[in-house]
Amino acid sequence: MRAGYVTSVIAGILGLLPAAGLMVRLFIIQHDCGHGSLFSSRKANDWLGRVLGIFTFTPYEYWRLQHAGHHATSGNLDKRGIGDVETLTVEEYLERGKFGRTMYRLYRHPVVMFGLGPSYMFILRHRLPIGSMKSGLKPWISAFATNLGIAVVSAIIIFITGWKIFLFVYLPIIVLAATIGMWLFYVQHQFDETQWDRKGDWQRDTAALHGSSFYDLPKPLMWISGNIGIHHVHHLSSRIPFYKLPDVIKDHPELKQIGRLTLWDSFKAVKLTLWDEEQRKLISFRDLSLKLQSSPA
Repeated sequence: MRAGYVTSVIAGILGLLPAAGLMVRLFIIQHDCGHGSLFSSRKANDWLGRVLGIFTFTPYEYWRLQHAGHHATSGNLDKRGIGDVETLTVEEYLERGKFGRTMYRLYRHPVVMFGLGPSYMFILRHRLPIGSMKSGLKPWISAFATNLGIAVVSAIIIFITGWKIFLFVYLPIIVLAATIGMWLFYVQHQFDETQWDRKGDWQRDTAALHGSSFYDLPKPLMWISGNIGIHHVHHLSSRIPFYKLPDVIKDHPELKQIGRLTLWDSFKAVKLTLWDEEQRKLISFRDLSLKLQSSPA
């Protein structure tokens, strides 16, 4: 009896990962709807995006607004903070006091960045369109309509399966999917060969091609993640639907070597936390310490 219970628990835990993977793929479909690239009809894109937002815990109009800002400013040092991972320059970090440095270190810690942060973002922060006060009612309507949809779906799940399934199966799937999604978003721009420029030198196409990675994952993981790892191509032309991104790489093989990251390479990117404007690359906190020790007082 006990052995059977343990087996069931293990099987349930193992089943969370593929379920979370499918949730990530749903988000990629919603993502393409936001870019208007999945269907030729804007209405079809918008309505599918809104419905999927209920299951991905992501209010469609609010997210689309934030994400459009990300595409418009990615790689621009003077316009950071719009739908991206907060990244300080070395100078900005050193100008902060002890408390400010500690808070930034906590923010960039893997436990926060890939654990607490994604859960907070998708489960709590997306419930209110914070930062969109000047964008009219649409983000607010989107957030509250999505919240209502989430409440209805959650009530149905609890009614049919019970609150234990909801609490120990459905919510963990959301949390795990959020973590996977955050990881993908992180390595798409936070990697060794990424590029950032000040406003005067920033060019959209250059930032798109060299400031976004090609996350060369195994084919099963590429399918689950909706080919979003071909991110440099996506930033060059966001109207290319996710299922056609591999065709672009196939037709233009020279793109395979630009910003390429393997699965192993991506783990090394976690330590990169600060942009060094002198060296024009991301460095770690340890790199900064060594640099300061070797510099004249």
